[in-house]
Amino acid sequence: MDAATLELAATRAALDSLHGTLAIARALVLAGREVDLAGLDGDAGRLCAAIACLPPGSAAAFRLPLLELTAELDGLRAALEAA
Repeated sequence: MDAATLELAATRAALDSLHGTLAIARALVLAGREVDLAGLDGDAGRLCAAIACLPPGSAAAFRLPLLELTAELDGLRAALEAA
């Protein structure tokens, strides 16, 4: 696996991990549990920086997953507001 492919895979794994973290947090909130969101802003910032550093044209592949991540974040926000 070349460096560019490895970089894309690592960035996608980070995106998927953050998505999973948000989904778990939302599920916990919906179940009436308290959640600690400390560190999510740093994770999001590192993900954005990684995507910004991808080779030209590579970031386009992340458009749909980022939209899905945004939807998950919106779902968490809504759950927190309703709690």
